Amino acid sequence: MVVIRMARGGSKKRPFYSLVATDSRDRRDGRFIERVGFYNPVANANEEKLRIAVDRVEHWKSVGAQLSPAVARLVKDYAAKVAAA
Repeated sequence: MVVIRMARGGSKKRPFYSLVATDSRDRRDGRFIERVGFYNPVANANEEKLRIAVDRVEHWKSVGAQLSPAVARLVKDYAAKVAAA
């Protein structure tokens, strides 16, 4: 089964997450099919904190991919932010 989840990167105490479509059996930070965005929880005020390719997320959902709870929350927040802008 394909799942869209976060893969951790960055250094110690400076996390950076890639939002990736991957097989659910692969490791968290291992192989993935496609990178669909990123999330930087420690971004400064002038840095981009979140970017999601919503069209690619919708594509993966249409072919049966599941979103992790954290990614579902981020996609919902991002969609609301984009709609407001």
